[in-house]
Amino acid sequence: MYNLIFLYYLMQVPAIQQKRTVAFLNQFVVHTVQFLNHFSTVCEEKLSALSLRIQQIETTLNILDAKLSSIPGLEDVKFEVSSANMNSVTNGPVAQATTDQQTQNNICEEGLQKMEVVTENVRTVAKDPRYARYLKMVQVGVPVMAIRNKMIFEGLNPDLLE
Repeated sequence: MYNLIFLYYLMQVPAIQQKRTVAFLNQFVVHTVQFLNHFSTVCEEKLSALSLRIQQIETTLNILDAKLSSIPGLEDVKFEVSSANMNSVTNGPVAQATTDQQTQNNICEEGLQKMEVVTENVRTVAKDPRYARYLKMVQVGVPVMAIRNKMIFEGLNPDLLE
C-alpha cells in the first residue's frame, strides 16, 4: 500500500534536466581531480623532505663514524655479524631448503653461545669496546633510531644501548 503511494508521488516529481546532471557530474570530476592533484603534491613534498632528512642523518652518521674511527684505541674494536640479526632485519620472504635452515639454526645457536660467553666476561655495556662508539654517538646527540639501525647492521644488540 505504501509502495503504491510512494510510486504515485514519485511519478509526480519532474525529471532532472540532462544539462544539470552533466553540470553536476563535471563539477564533481573537476573537484575530485583538483583534490587528488593537491593530495599527491603534498605527499610528494613530504616524501622529498623525509628523503632529505634521511640523507642528512646518514651524512651525520658517516661523519661521526669517521670521527670515532680517528680516536686512538678504537681501531682494535671488531664485531661479528650474526646471521640471526641479519635475518631479523630483512622483511622479504626467505625461500630456503630445510637443510639450509638447519645449518642456519646451528650457526645461530653457536652465535648465541658465543654472545653469552662474551656477555659473561663483560660486566657492563659501558666497558665493552664494541659499544663505546655508539655510547659516544648518544652523548654527541645522534638520533637514537639511526644508532639502533647502525648497531643492527653491525650485528650488535641495540636494546643494550638503553
